[in-house]
Amino acid sequence: MANDGYVPRLREHYDNVVRATLGEQFSYANALQTPRLDKIVVNIGAGEAVGDSKKINSICDDLAAITGQKPVVTHAKKSIANFKLREGMPIGAKVTLRRTRMYEFMDRLVTVALPRVRDFRGLSPRSFDGRGNYSLGLKEQIVFPEIDYDKVDSIRGMDIVICTTADNNEEAHALLVGFNMPFRT
Repeated sequence: MANDGYVPRLREHYDNVVRATLGEQFSYANALQTPRLDKIVVNIGAGEAVGDSKKINSICDDLAAITGQKPVVTHAKKSIANFKLREGMPIGAKVTLRRTRMYEFMDRLVTVALPRVRDFRGLSPRSFDGRGNYSLGLKEQIVFPEIDYDKVDSIRGMDIVICTTADNNEEAHALLVGFNMPFRT
């Protein structure tokens, strides 16, 4: 993908500010030891799509509008009779963002989407997995300005996993604070 020399605003912020701050804070011997964003995975699960396959198309359209990338439909691995679910049925969609799209999405998440969440008091600082990855869930997809509220058939939540190259939670937390993630204190 040719990007014609375009560098996202958040990537420039990382290169010029965050990398130096983390280097001082954790005293890395090498600049390449500094943690950075690796990928962001956005997932929307749709249990209601078992009865209506058109809902998967709606989810894919929403996810494509939010991320700017075509989503992959996820399928059931097992059959579960109580949920009327058979193996191979579509039950959700996901997108893995890297490089330019990842920084663009992160920028929109922090500056636009999270401030639009109703009753938002900050992100939990305890949602790290111990290996430097952070997970958060949003209850409605309409916090993103790309989604037209009048065309939404139903409000759906989504899971967002931010994968970093940090070795532990403390380094990952410092990295995300450098990107202005609004953590609760």
